[in-house]
Amino acid sequence: MSTMLQSLYEYQAWANVDLFDKLESLDHEHNKSELQSALRLISHNYVVSQIFAGHLQGIPHGYGSDNLEITPPLTDLRASVTSADQWYLDYIRSASRPALSEAVAFTFTDGDKGFMTREEMLTHVVLHGGYHRGEVGRILSQRSITPPWDTFAVYLHHTDADRRMQGMRISVSV
Repeated sequence: MSTMLQSLYEYQAWANVDLFDKLESLDHEHNKSELQSALRLISHNYVVSQIFAGHLQGIPHGYGSDNLEITPPLTDLRASVTSADQWYLDYIRSASRPALSEAVAFTFTDGDKGFMTREEMLTHVVLHGGYHRGEVGRILSQRSITPPWDTFAVYLHHTDADRRMQGMRISVSV
């Protein structure tokens, strides 16, 4: 198991919840085009995560491209992404160091061949997710909507408030 990968995937799951909460709070009619663009990006990210989950397991993923033809509604996509986040957390928790170092051959959806270690695949998936959440954040910003505060440092300090006390001395008078 990799504790850094576990932290990154816990962060991703946290950031995805925050992003979906933000998207659900929008006026969907007023922001219809932006919401559709955001869902398209999230759908792509979800499909890529499923493709790599197939590669990690050595099973066919069943996707012919890196996105779905029809973008799922927000609630369905949220459920799928939440399930995928949990799958990855479970996978990382059970993966041994030798398994993470194992290189796996696979084929991309465009037919090109690939070869990556499991750790490299996991790193790719989590970085890919951050990239596309950032794109969604840009879409929200362009509509003057404050995007979620999606950074690893914010996550760490939000989930472990004691980090804010680092370096502070507390003196007790007797």
